[in-house]
Amino acid sequence: MLSANGVTIRFGKRILFEDVNIRFSKGNCYGIIGANGAGKSTFLKVLSGEIEPSKGDVSKDPGERISVLKQDHFAFEEYKVLDTVIMGNQELYQIMKEKEEIYSKPDFSEEDGMKAAKLEERFAELDGWNAESDAAMLLNDLGIIPEKHEKYMNELEAKEKVKVLLAQALFGNPDILLLDEPTNDLDLKSISWLEEFLINFENTVIVVSHDRYFLNKVCTNIADVDFGKIKVYPGNYDFWYESSQLALKQMKEQNKKKEEKIKELQEFIARFSANASKSKQATSRKKSLEKIELDEIKPSNRKYPYVDFKPDREVGNDILTVKDLCKTINGEIILDHISFTVKKDDKIAFLADNENAKTVLFQILAGEMEPDSGEIKWGTTITTTYFPKDNNYLFEQDLSITDWLRQYSKDPDETYVRSFLGRMLFSGEEALKKVEVLSGGEKVRCVLSKMMLSGANFLIIDEPTNHLDMESITSVNEGMKKFKGNIVFTSHDHQLTQTVANRIIDLKKDKMVDREVTYNEYLGIE
Repeated sequence: MLSANGVTIRFGKRILFEDVNIRFSKGNCYGIIGANGAGKSTFLKVLSGEIEPSKGDVSKDPGERISVLKQDHFAFEEYKVLDTVIMGNQELYQIMKEKEEIYSKPDFSEEDGMKAAKLEERFAELDGWNAESDAAMLLNDLGIIPEKHEKYMNELEAKEKVKVLLAQALFGNPDILLLDEPTNDLDLKSISWLEEFLINFENTVIVVSHDRYFLNKVCTNIADVDFGKIKVYPGNYDFWYESSQLALKQMKEQNKKKEEKIKELQEFIARFSANASKSKQATSRKKSLEKIELDEIKPSNRKYPYVDFKPDREVGNDILTVKDLCKTINGEIILDHISFTVKKDDKIAFLADNENAKTVLFQILAGEMEPDSGEIKWGTTITTTYFPKDNNYLFEQDLSITDWLRQYSKDPDETYVRSFLGRMLFSGEEALKKVEVLSGGEKVRCVLSKMMLSGANFLIIDEPTNHLDMESITSVNEGMKKFKGNIVFTSHDHQLTQTVANRIIDLKKDKMVDREVTYNEYLGIE
C-alpha cells in the first residue's frame, strides 16, 4: 500500500496541488493525467521520494520496494546490458557484487565465510538464482536479442536503451511500479507486450501517459491532476472523461437552478419589502437568499486548441495515383516499386518496418524530395498541405509567430491572424514570441495553423502528435476525423489511427500490404 497524506507541492507562490490524500492499493493500475505543467511527473517524483513535498508525506508498507522508470538514457553507459536490468533491484545487485568480491579474495577467511552465508540467504530470498534468466527474458520480450545482453549500454542504439531501462523498472516483481511515459520511443510490438505485462501485473502500477489507448487498456483507475487537486476516478481513461464531463454538466445544471431561485427571491424582495403586509415574508426570503451559495466551477487547466481543416473545394474523381515508386538513400533501398491509388473518402494510415520509409514517401508526395524512378499523378482538383515529422527547418527565421503565420494566410491582416492564433492557444503576448525559440509542441500548433489556412483538400501528415499534450492530441484527432477531404498519415497514437483511418497500407520489407480496414481490424484486435 502506498499513500499520499496531505501532500502539497508549492514552487514559490505557485501551488501545483495541495492537500492530496490518495491510497494506491495492490492489484490496481492508476493513470495520472492532467494538462502540461499540472504536475504529473512531479507527483511521481514525490511518490518515489526523489522530491520532498512542501507539506504532507508519502508512506508505504514496510518492506515494499518501489521501482521507477529512469529517464536518463545515458546513466548506465559503463554497465553491461544484463547488469543494468538487474540493477532494477538495487539490494539484489549489491548482494551479487559483494558475493563476487568475497569469493574472489585469495585469503578467504572464516569471517568471510559467515558474511557470505548471510548474503547467500538473502540472495535466495530475493530469488537471485533466477535473476539473470529473468532479466534475459524481459530483454528478449522487448526485442533485445541475446547477443546484445553482454554488451555495454554505450554500444546500444537510443531506442534499445529505452527498452533496457523499461526492463530494469519491471525487473524483480516490484511492489510498486512508477512509470513516466513508458510507451515513448517504443515500437508497436513492444507497446503491446507492455500492455499485457501490466494487465497481468499483480502489484501496484502508477503511470503517466499521453497515450489514450494505452490508458484505456491498462488502467483500473484514473488520477486527474486539475483544479490544484488530484482526484481519483474508478475505471479507465474513457470512463474518466465521460464521468468528469457528466459531473461538470450536473454542477452547471445545479447552479442554474440555484440562480433561478435567487432571481425569484430577489424579485419577491424587491416587490414586497416596502409592503407592510408582505414585509415578514420578504424578510424570510431575504434570509433564504443569503443561505444560497453557488457551487464554484473552476476553469479547468485543460485547454483545447481549435483544429478544423476546411477545404476550399471538394475533391474530384481523380485524386492520386502512385506507380512503381523507388528510392534508395546511402545504398539502402527505402521504397521499392510502391504503387497505390487514392480514392474518394480515403483516409490512409501508413505503417512500415522501416520508419524512414513513411517519411521519405511523404516527402516525395509533398514535393520535398525526388524519387529515383516511378510516377506520381495528382488529380486536377487536388491541393495539398504537408505536416513534416521534423518541422524545425520551417522555423529558421527571425520572425514573431504572427509574422510567421501571415506568410501563409490569404488574409494578411494582423487582427485576423492573431484571432486565428488565439484559437490555437497563442493569445496576447504569446503571439509575439520569436518562432526560433518555440517548444516542440508550440511548433506543432504553428504548423497545424499553417495547414488550416491553406484550404487544401488533401492532407499529408507525418506523426502529428509528437510533442503534444493529451488535449491537443484530442483536438488533432477530432480535426482529422471531421475533415471532408483525403488524408495520408502516419501516427504512433493508436486511438487516432483507429478512429481516422479507413484503409491501411503497410510498407513491409518484402512486400506492400494494402487493405480497406480499420487499424484494429488490421492488427486482429476485436
